[in-house]
Amino acid sequence: MRNFVVTIDGKSYSVGVEEVGESESATPVVTSVKKQEEVKVAQSAADVKGEKVLSPFPGLIKKILVNDGDAVKKDQPVIVLEAMKMDNEITAPCDGKISVRVAKGANVETNAVLAIIG
Repeated sequence: MRNFVVTIDGKSYSVGVEEVGESESATPVVTSVKKQEEVKVAQSAADVKGEKVLSPFPGLIKKILVNDGDAVKKDQPVIVLEAMKMDNEITAPCDGKISVRVAKGANVETNAVLAIIG
């Protein structure tokens, strides 16, 4: 697998391309595409210390109820995650300052880091 960064309409995407067959005329198959920003966020989330706010299931980030750097209290709603046409409030697992790691409109998978509270 070879990885490339492709820019389309001003947005960068990280693309994994797998070679099929041994001839040079073989058509490459794209196996994964991620926005470059998502790759950077995923990498930086691993470096940050604090309590992670994880997505309990796959869904769409519908609303972000707090701003970066806001003080939040335990059980305070911080993000609205839409899954199967239902809005689900994701709450803070502890008190602290929040650092949001997703953007409104982003699709996330189960256990994706949505925010970090430190």
